[in-house]
Amino acid sequence: MDQISRRDFLREGTQGLAAWGAGGLLLMRGASPTEASGEPGADGQLLAALGERAEPRPPAPTERVTLGPFYRQGAPFRAKVTPPLEPGPVLVIRGRVWGHDTGQPLPGAVLDVWQADAAGRYSGGGEDFGNRARMRTDESGRYEFETIRPGGYRAGAFTRAGHIHCLVRHPGYPDLVTQIFFAGDPLLAGDPLVKPSLTIPLRRAEAGGRPYETGTFDIVLARG
Repeated sequence: MDQISRRDFLREGTQGLAAWGAGGLLLMRGASPTEASGEPGADGQLLAALGERAEPRPPAPTERVTLGPFYRQGAPFRAKVTPPLEPGPVLVIRGRVWGHDTGQPLPGAVLDVWQADAAGRYSGGGEDFGNRARMRTDESGRYEFETIRPGGYRAGAFTRAGHIHCLVRHPGYPDLVTQIFFAGDPLLAGDPLVKPSLTIPLRRAEAGGRPYETGTFDIVLARG
């Protein structure tokens, strides 16, 4: 994002978030918890994502998917996941974290995010925690982060579609490990870990003459 401030780059996104408002928020009736893609040391839970227009998606049975080998604890709190000048298409993800039992947004939820780079490689982490970050939801349960679109990679007998890992924590709810996939990725069909409820559309946008992609991923946490 050289020569463009983050404030300028995300101006459109900020305006969009403001339009959501902070008062009187309720989860749509019939919405299901976000589908899990593995829990640290435990099986996943039945959860389902909300799409960009907050339309509820049908629940799906929980599948047993491990946390994966690339998670590292202690990522810094920041809104930009990737290092400066990281190669790849710029991507802005935003959404809300909801409580399934109350139907209300959850302020103070912590999202721990990690991903591969555009070539499908994970960093070892290091002191800068490359391609890793944490963030908290605001008083309206909202979050937003800037990154690059991750590439797919070979994983044993199959190829993983590009995805972003999320570990979501909030007091009173079990930890949720999930993944975000992207509609239109040609690798989706060959990835057995892809779940339709976790696949979001992206739209193209522009700020300061520079193009980027943006998508919405709402997360719904269920009680134990």
